[in-house]
Amino acid sequence: MTNRNKKRIVLFLLFILPLFLYLFLSSGINNFAKLPILTKNIIDVSNIDDTKSSTLKNKISVICFLGNDIDKAKGGLFNLNEKIYKPFYDFKDFQILAIYPKTKKEEVAKLKEEIGAFTNMVKWKFIESSEAEINAFYESFKTNSTLTDGYITEAYLIDKEAALRGRTDDDDAKDGKLFGYNMTSVAELNNKMKDDVKVVLAEYRLALKKNNADREI
Repeated sequence: MTNRNKKRIVLFLLFILPLFLYLFLSSGINNFAKLPILTKNIIDVSNIDDTKSSTLKNKISVICFLGNDIDKAKGGLFNLNEKIYKPFYDFKDFQILAIYPKTKKEEVAKLKEEIGAFTNMVKWKFIESSEAEINAFYESFKTNSTLTDGYITEAYLIDKEAALRGRTDDDDAKDGKLFGYNMTSVAELNNKMKDDVKVVLAEYRLALKKNNADREI
């Protein structure tokens, strides 16, 4: 190999290859398949939380509505705890919000004890509110469903900008739009919601990496 060819290889390794890798990574970030936004500007949960201790801002939130029959909601909540909460609760900005009527405080206290017997509850937040405020909060999601006595089987995925995420091409959903994930179905939590939470988490990780790379240039 001639000295000229050696110099060309050295120049390529020092300058061209790093530039190519950066462009490749940037392209990968920009073309990453994001989970669709179905509804923007959801009412912040702090508006219905008398304690003002909860917020959707800068959080990846899973929200469920327990309604007036806590026993009816219990099975789905245990599924959500096992299939979604436990795999993701150690992520810094992840949380699950369970919304319930103020009149059900005692029942919810018992439910929390049952879940807490085998779960670190640090990212579970139970929020009590009036039924009118709960309905108004849910209506801001603009789904194709309604609450029944304050309850619905679906859990909803909300991003850090208070936007509802879901699917627009789901084979099992009306018009392809999947607004929420059925908590009573272990299969749906496993095969759909878990994957979608991973996608949203990956979006923010990739965005953070891109921002850090831009600062270093």
